[in-house]
Amino acid sequence: MAEVDFMRAKSVRRAPDDLPTSLRNYIDYRKSGLSLNHIVGCPLDCGYCVRHLFDNFSMKRPHLIVDDEIAVQNLVGHWAFRVGVTPIQIFNRATDPFLPGVKKHLFKTLEALDRRGLSNPVLVITRWRIEPSDVQRLEALKNLQLTILVTWSGIDDERVEPVSSAIAAESLGVLAKSASRVKKILYWRPIISGLNDTVGHFRSARQLSDLADATVFTGLFYRDEIRAFFREVGVPDLYAAVARRKILPRETERRILAHFEGKPIFRKTSCGVAFAHGVPDFNGHFGISEICDICPKAQRKICGEHHHTPDLVTVKELARMVSLACVDEIEISDRRIEVSGSSEAQRYFMQHSLNFQVHDREQPHRLNRHGRAEVGWE
Repeated sequence: MAEVDFMRAKSVRRAPDDLPTSLRNYIDYRKSGLSLNHIVGCPLDCGYCVRHLFDNFSMKRPHLIVDDEIAVQNLVGHWAFRVGVTPIQIFNRATDPFLPGVKKHLFKTLEALDRRGLSNPVLVITRWRIEPSDVQRLEALKNLQLTILVTWSGIDDERVEPVSSAIAAESLGVLAKSASRVKKILYWRPIISGLNDTVGHFRSARQLSDLADATVFTGLFYRDEIRAFFREVGVPDLYAAVARRKILPRETERRILAHFEGKPIFRKTSCGVAFAHGVPDFNGHFGISEICDICPKAQRKICGEHHHTPDLVTVKELARMVSLACVDEIEISDRRIEVSGSSEAQRYFMQHSLNFQVHDREQPHRLNRHGRAEVGWE
């Protein structure tokens, strides 16, 4: 596999003044919570990286937008931040948090949050090297509910993923030896039909799952920009169509679940995180029972005890708080809240506040498709 340019990975520069607005706005709300990305730029060159969508894939050296303490102050002062409730992601959109030059900023950010006594869920996603000394520093945190999600795919096509998956496997092994308070997830992604969904890949993933507190599997985020990049580097179209949601065909999922029978494996990131910590899912998936049918009974019990259909008054109060335009069009069932004309930030803030799914009518969640693209489910 290709070698990473360590001259680019070891140091972090100040971000240029002409950084696109989409990246300079380093706090945004996503399904797994408020996402803090005050460093942008990555040399790992994963072909499916979402940085294609921000016209930033060519920035290989990490760049710092603002100092860590300022970033933390703005995060906890954000309109959507709630103490002990709002999930947080750090450096999950535009760099890898464990790159040599980036991880000192990761630690400073985590420690600044921890000093504030915050118990919020914090998700850190990496495919790079984690050292025993890193785990020691993470374990020293006293308050944050921290989860490290180690991305592993088993892909050996350098045009798709230049960095060896063996690095992620080694990092998971390091965590398995010394992490206890900090939870560890095998983040098995992206699974691409015809590329890394062989029995051999399944066998490797199952073996690695023994090192983790839980396994989460998911498919490929396949947009026009990502398909165009793959075409440029000579990769045949991975699927016949692009999609807004991640692609993971029904038959691929069926085979995965058959191979992982008896192991704690989850369709949704927050479900795996919840299981690892023994807490209810902060995204409230329990109402969508077909998502939860693979979850261990003990976890379903925890989520079920905390699953309460919210009343319309409370939901409307939250809707007005986020300036939702169509407050009078809200409908509530025991599965989800349905709204119209919403942004992701509006929906996810409400969802995390209520531990209950919030969907938009214009982007319906089809029965038994688990919020995935329709490719492979028609």
